[in-house]
Amino acid sequence: MEISDLKGAPTDQRYIGKRVTRTEDKKLLQGQGSYVDDVHLPNMLQAAVLRSPHAHAKIVSIDCTAARELKGVHAVYTHADLSGRARGRAPSMLPNPAIRFERTQELLASTEVTFAGEAVAFVVADNRYIAEDACGLIEVEYDTLPAVADCRDGLRPESPLCHTDAKDNVVAHIQMGFGDIDAAFNGAPHVVEETYWQNRGSAHPMETRGYLAEFHAANGELTVWSSGQAPHHEKKNLVELLEWDAEKLRVLMNDVGGGFGPKLPFYPEEALVAIAAVALKRPVKWIEDRREHFLAVTQERDQWWTVKIALENDGKIRGVKLEMVHDNGAFLPWGIITPYISITTTPGPYVIPAMGAKLDVVYTNKCATSPVRGAGRPQAVFAMERILDKAARALGMDRAELRWRNLIQPEQMPYDAGFIYRDGSPLRYDSGDYPACQKAALERAKYSSFAQRKAEARREGRFIGIGMASFVEGTGMGPFEGATVRVQANGRIAVITGASPQGQGHKTTFAQICAEQLNVPLETIDVITGDTGGISMGVGTFASRVTVNAGNSVYIAAQAVGEKMLTLAAHLWKCKPEELLLVEGHVARRAGIEQRMSYGQLAKISQGMPGFTMPEGLTAGLEETKYFSPAQSTYCNGTAVVELEVDRETGHITILNYVMAHDSGKLINPMIVDGQVIGSVAHGIGNATLEWMQYDENAQPTTTNFGEYLLPMATDVPNIDIVHLETPSPLNPLGVKGAGEGGTIPAAAAIVAAIEDALSEYGVEFTEAPLVPQRVFQKLKEAGAYAR
Repeated sequence: MEISDLKGAPTDQRYIGKRVTRTEDKKLLQGQGSYVDDVHLPNMLQAAVLRSPHAHAKIVSIDCTAARELKGVHAVYTHADLSGRARGRAPSMLPNPAIRFERTQELLASTEVTFAGEAVAFVVADNRYIAEDACGLIEVEYDTLPAVADCRDGLRPESPLCHTDAKDNVVAHIQMGFGDIDAAFNGAPHVVEETYWQNRGSAHPMETRGYLAEFHAANGELTVWSSGQAPHHEKKNLVELLEWDAEKLRVLMNDVGGGFGPKLPFYPEEALVAIAAVALKRPVKWIEDRREHFLAVTQERDQWWTVKIALENDGKIRGVKLEMVHDNGAFLPWGIITPYISITTTPGPYVIPAMGAKLDVVYTNKCATSPVRGAGRPQAVFAMERILDKAARALGMDRAELRWRNLIQPEQMPYDAGFIYRDGSPLRYDSGDYPACQKAALERAKYSSFAQRKAEARREGRFIGIGMASFVEGTGMGPFEGATVRVQANGRIAVITGASPQGQGHKTTFAQICAEQLNVPLETIDVITGDTGGISMGVGTFASRVTVNAGNSVYIAAQAVGEKMLTLAAHLWKCKPEELLLVEGHVARRAGIEQRMSYGQLAKISQGMPGFTMPEGLTAGLEETKYFSPAQSTYCNGTAVVELEVDRETGHITILNYVMAHDSGKLINPMIVDGQVIGSVAHGIGNATLEWMQYDENAQPTTTNFGEYLLPMATDVPNIDIVHLETPSPLNPLGVKGAGEGGTIPAAAAIVAAIEDALSEYGVEFTEAPLVPQRVFQKLKEAGAYAR
């Protein structure tokens, strides 16, 4: 029995698909948010971390005497002060048989530091000021070692070792592909080759990392507040490292000010805060400062690609060969998932009969990499879309036409793209209309009349260009997410899930889904997230997976609660459930008899009354917990078309028009999806034109503040013209796909293509991102643009 059959107006969706105002924003706008640093507990202590100033060195000795004697210091921890499992390394995440030498981070470095910023000592004091002063009193003797600063150099036999106990710097070497790649290239009329690089950047959420731990000695319970992305994941790691009883450990994530991926891995500071709180029997808080965030939080991109594409005379792709080197940094906080996603993303929306890929993942003495918004896909799309632009020039063909001739057609869905995806299942696109998406973007961008606009601009002495890029993204990956839907005795409805939002609007989305199924006003629903005490299992918020997994869990659980209410009311009224419906928080007769009962009344009855017998097969309480496990990922897609102007004299870029056509399946709340797309486009603009986490030849970071590492401002981000296409996924009841990263993925490729197009008369080609103004100016200078 479907809930849609039980409502008064089953064909008219009240909430799903509607632009409902976000319910979580009011308190944030009023300054009533509760972030980790807003939580203050009695007798709370503060912590600071001493970090290595060297990219690579042996630790000869550590003297903490002066620090421990400083007034107000309660504890100083080095590796020697840890015990049990905490003396080991962080738990391994996402193991892969291709990994040759797996190295995760120690909570505190024992004998060797392998990147500048690695934690060496942890100080707990009355306040942060004293803790920082104490860090300055710790004397560490280092014996500096040669550092690996470039992943390509790290592959050479004569390279220094990132880890002195390893035989080389290779994390993994993988070869994979599909089709007959040799036949694809043998005799191909056209072969085009290029090398591309997308440099390293970071996410930089408004709120940095933070942890607070409180130990309740009376009952042995430990509570940890975190600004992370996956409370159950953090709990699991804490249980292992602290050797703690899982039933006596709770992780809470209240309001979180952004995540974008780097708050997903497990970091040493969280375990150290908990260890100190237990030992000192006082709450301990550590809040990361911005410089620490630059040094110690995982980063991404930083890949070198060499791509060859074989084509027919008519532009049809015969095959693609690629070789990629991924700079992994010093540790493996999240396995080799990022470069693996990069490789398997390369086919995009195109029919590619054969592909051969070689991947080298390399340790370097830099901060570790893990997924950042886009998770390896921006690099893949950059390489593929830029080689298509170069191929179009080689064939004398319009860029859009070349793409059009190679697009997967909607009648080919589901489409097997050839690779095995990250979730272990074949990379099979479930649905989508890629030609319609590209067509919609080009039409909205007025692509057909651009040549005329460009000619007019040149007559005015202006340089404008247009670029495009398309992508397909695997979203909604499993293994599962759960939700509890509970009708309270007061009539309010609680939705509890293991997901932990960081600004995505999930509470509104979940409330819409639940309200739709139970036919209640939105304001009667309370959504609780980010609490391991609320639901026993959860995976977390990352990889554009929450609406697919948690959203469908809410949907299924709400349906079950609705059916339960109908069954209970039918038992009370001696009728059939089919004779009843759910309307405005009441169960009512469909017709004839004027009879209704509120959800609150039913909840009281369901909780048990003396002498009352529950219907056979009906459990007590109006509550259901359901877990949704997708069979495979759902695949969203999109096309970005960017028109911009380049100031020839300075290299400055002004985006004139940005169109983003995006298909993320059925939209629960188009306004929230708009926000996700706009935010991810802004992130992509930064990746394309500004953000560059630079290291020198000794692997020392040279961008450690916002004066050197630039983020886009409001003046850098134009109004984004969004075109929504809705191709529902057949893989889940709601038909939804992920939407949080799509704007970032094609941005660099489209923007760099537009810059290149604007300066086409100088013959410059750009093969890297970001294209900061200085780089554009330098390329123009090399091309003789300023020759007199």
